[in-house]
Amino acid sequence: MDFERYPDSPYLHLTRADVIEAACGVDIVGTVAEALMLHSAGQTALPEEAYLGWTTPRGDSARLLAMPGALLQDGRPPVVGMKTINASLGNPARGIPRSQGFTLLLDPETARPVALMEAAYISAMRTAAVTALAVRHLAVPSPRKLALIGCGALAQAHAALLLRTVPTLRTLALHDVAPDRAEALAAYVASLPEGAKVETVPAGSAREAVRDAEVVVPVTTVTQGYIEPDWLRPGALVCHVSLDDLTEAAVLAADTVIVDDWSLVRDDPRRLLGRMHRAGTLLGPDGAPRDGVTARPGARRVDAVLGDVLAGRHPGRRHQDETIISNPFGMSILDVAVADRIHARAEAAGLGTRLTL
Repeated sequence: MDFERYPDSPYLHLTRADVIEAACGVDIVGTVAEALMLHSAGQTALPEEAYLGWTTPRGDSARLLAMPGALLQDGRPPVVGMKTINASLGNPARGIPRSQGFTLLLDPETARPVALMEAAYISAMRTAAVTALAVRHLAVPSPRKLALIGCGALAQAHAALLLRTVPTLRTLALHDVAPDRAEALAAYVASLPEGAKVETVPAGSAREAVRDAEVVVPVTTVTQGYIEPDWLRPGALVCHVSLDDLTEAAVLAADTVIVDDWSLVRDDPRRLLGRMHRAGTLLGPDGAPRDGVTARPGARRVDAVLGDVLAGRHPGRRHQDETIISNPFGMSILDVAVADRIHARAEAAGLGTRLTL
């Protein structure tokens, strides 16, 4: 074989603009719901993610995540891909987004690349879709107030999707340590078709934003919990998107704790629930502590995974005053599922650029 010559390996390259245009024809919430139910039925492959963290020359925390995954649907070819998402906490000060990366789709037969697309939009929208599903299945009926803590790009995605999918919302309480970001998010909400039906209320503190909110969505970069159990109204749903905003006391006081994948949560040493499991204060859905760890007095267990709620294997909310935490770690299979639909839509619409390796 001539190792200097290979057959062309064409693939479709989709820019952010291509991805956004193609996504207009995709039911992202429905796609994410299908992937979650496949996962709860054991019809996915979700290896452990690869994590690389470092400190930038300017002293900012940065990281790279590589997250492969596959959907193994009965009677259909598997959908195989990988998301890489990279971030530096110093990027917003430079006027660029904190995170960016690629989502790669592979031909299930040859394992060659078939599509490479911008990852940040897909990542934000599938994250917001998980929150929308949690609100649909775990929030009190007809929630009227949403609290968004952190007002960056991910909050923007949540505001756009939740205003479309939760028509009863009337108040958005916005808090950010940088008030100009909250002002920018309020202006963005006002520009949306659904923005006229809601009042955006700036909050001087996270606690003020959370007060009386039926749905609380922290989307921050904090690594130290601050939301205490007495901040939350009875019946509140906390969609713990950024994973470190709750205190341990708030998790222990919750009536129900739902995750997207227990193994991801269990094996992560950096985020709150993983740290609690290592300390013996949080048990798995089977009620078992971590191997080699003794459960502490007052330890609570994780109740279920979100896919089981969607499939009806767990009842979700059981009473009006139940405080529920939805703690989605973030699964690559959701990005791969959404990317697959976007790829199909882009092909049909003639979007993107055909490139070769």
